[in-house]
Amino acid sequence: MARLRHLDRATGQVIRRYEHDKPGDLVHVDIKKLGNIPDGGGHRVLGRQAGKNNRTRTPGKRLDRYGNSHVGSSYLHNAVDDHSRLAYSEILPDEKKETAVAFWNRAQNFFHTNGIHVKRVLTDNGACYKSFLWRDILTQAGITHKRTRPYRPQTNGKVERFNRTLLAEWAYARPYRTEAERRAALPAWLHTYNHHRGHTALGGHPPASRVTNLSGQYTHHRHPR
Repeated sequence: MARLRHLDRATGQVIRRYEHDKPGDLVHVDIKKLGNIPDGGGHRVLGRQAGKNNRTRTPGKRLDRYGNSHVGSSYLHNAVDDHSRLAYSEILPDEKKETAVAFWNRAQNFFHTNGIHVKRVLTDNGACYKSFLWRDILTQAGITHKRTRPYRPQTNGKVERFNRTLLAEWAYARPYRTEAERRAALPAWLHTYNHHRGHTALGGHPPASRVTNLSGQYTHHRHPR
């Protein structure tokens, strides 16, 4: 019998893994929402009460209708090349269409700089990806837009897997004491992921091994809290 992780939970059918032949044939794009860390650390590190106290003391906090303090969320916009698994990621303040399009312009430039000509982009059915603005920016670049089937997130599995790795090895990897500290750690982690971290699907080699002229440079797009 097939292992559960190899099955589509909705249909019970075996998921057929695929890989495009060349870098740029398909780039997976997705957004992951992530709660900000209050100054001094959050409940994952210090426990619920201490985390609550830190949220209360963090500048710029907001209160919900029950009087609870919140320090807001960030949105990880991610793009992963299907063939090489080369990844580009930014921490942005929202998932609006204008933000998604601006991210894609920078992501496309990142791939282009590294010799990858993007032909297709795969996203889910989020509102920003269904907008005319998103459609037009891809059309102008000669890029075909494909969307996943509703309720089938595994169709965009490579970026979903990247999301899980990003959370485990960066976002929750160590006891960050501030959101700024966590954000500052992203560029180095992403460089390691692209250049040094072995990938099982690549025979233990990093994504850089499949991109012949990878520059080695990564620019983190900073936004104020």
